[in-house]
Amino acid sequence: MVVDGLAARAGIKKGREQAEAWVAQAALGGQDVLLVKPLTFMNRSGVAVERLLSSEAGSPQDLIVVLDEAALPLDTLRIRERGSHGGHNGLRSLIDVLGTDEFPRLRIGVGRSEPVEDMADYVLSPFPPEEVLIVQELVGRGGDAVVCLLEEGTAAAMNRFNGPRKA
Repeated sequence: MVVDGLAARAGIKKGREQAEAWVAQAALGGQDVLLVKPLTFMNRSGVAVERLLSSEAGSPQDLIVVLDEAALPLDTLRIRERGSHGGHNGLRSLIDVLGTDEFPRLRIGVGRSEPVEDMADYVLSPFPPEEVLIVQELVGRGGDAVVCLLEEGTAAAMNRFNGPRKA
């Protein structure tokens, strides 16, 4: 949803399929960027990203990975420069395939206060109506955080966006 929002900000209406991913060129934060959404299962997303990095002569440090995080409460953002996968299978795939955890990532909190029985079903289900406005704002904040990462770097983005929404 954050990538879709960034595409809309950049005026992108169509992308293309390349290396098992949806890809679109965009200008964001004063930079030319490649917006990417792997079309693989989440636990194989590293394959698509690695193929694109190879074809674009990029490195893992060129990435900003955006992911949903059920371990964080809804409405919370967490930006890090590097780190472990923390049990997230999409990050695990990226780290395994790229051979490094040295890339910035933006975790978007989608967790619930009550336990979830089937995590895959939970993260693939639509948000309940009472959470839709919160999620829309969260997606916008996530897009703002990505633009801040591009314009000002990880430290500034962490200081400005980490944590729950400020009232």
